[in-house]
Formats: sequence, C-alpha cells, structure tokens
Amino acid sequence: MILPIIAYGHSILKQKCKPITKNPDLNQLIKDMWETMQNANGCGLAAPQIGQTKQLFIVDSTSVYQLMDAEDREHYFESDDHGINETFINARITDYSDELWDDYEGCLSIPGLSQKVRRPWSINIEYLNADLQLQQRSFSGATARTIQHEYDHTQGILYLDHLKPLTRKLMETKLRKIKNGQTESNYPVKYLK
Repeated sequence: MILPIIAYGHSILKQKCKPITKNPDLNQLIKDMWETMQNANGCGLAAPQIGQTKQLFIVDSTSVYQLMDAEDREHYFESDDHGINETFINARITDYSDELWDDYEGCLSIPGLSQKVRRPWSINIEYLNADLQLQQRSFSGATARTIQHEYDHTQGILYLDHLKPLTRKLMETKLRKIKNGQTESNYPVKYLK
C-alpha cells in the first residue's frame, strides 16, 4: 500500500526512533515502505517518514547506479559496487571513514529542495535485514551516503541539520512553504496543518 510521506515540520521527523522487537506486521510495513518509496521515485525511506517511530529504513542505490553513465559511476561507486536494495532494522553505524565528500541530497519529506551535504565516504554498519539476520557490512560512495541519510532519520536528524547556518537561513522561506503545505509533489504527502 502506498502511504503518504510526512512533510518537513512534523515533530515525528525530529524524534529518535525505538528499536524493533517482535512485530507481527513488520513484513507488511516493509512492503508498504518499498511501494511508497518506489511510487515517489526515491532511493531511500525511513519509518518516521511514514509516521512510524521505528528503527527501520530501506535503501535502493541499485536504481541510482543504473541511471548513471559510466563516468558518473566511477565518481559515486567503487568498482565492485553496483548498488543495493536492502532493508535495515535496528541499524547502528559502527565506524565512519576519515575521508569526506560533498554531494547534493534531497529528501522525500522536503519536496523540491536539495543542498550539498558533507559526509564520510564509507561506513561500517551493523543491522538486521528483512529476514532478521544480523549483518555487519561496509559501504561506500553513494550507497553509504544514502544509508547515512536514512539512518539519520531514525535518529531524529534531517539533512538540513548538517548544513551551515547561513545556507539553512537562505532556505527558510521555502521550508516555511513546505511546513505550511504550500508546495506540490508528484506523490502523496502529509503536511502539518
């Protein structure tokens, strides 16, 4: 089922999420999240963006990889990385690389806006996958960036929180419009009213 995505301004986007324990509806929630993200042409979605304060997010960097030409792939992906389609439950980033890089990020909860964000090039992460199997993996490039963005959502952090104060100040008018429901998107959005 395609769900509305919670827009900027709603308090749930600033809440730290709780770990998932037993949840009989987990498989349906994950399925709904994939449908919702794909309908919005996104590459990641976190549970708080659909109104759930759960440590759960999904990442599709495979479609990002497939849309790029060879030159861009060399810049955004390691040679052995073709992207992932993965579910992350109760994730914990255990290490960040010292190497940092800047790139534009957008967010389905902040429709129509994007800004350059500085993030580590690679990470180590521990999580449960959709089959509740423990995973300990390393990711880099665009995949690591997307994971960090979605992981931040489960910690109550938006990409806006990584911006310099002046950059954020320059976005205030547009952010206010999103908060007040005065923007349009091509997917269902739940605005704060």
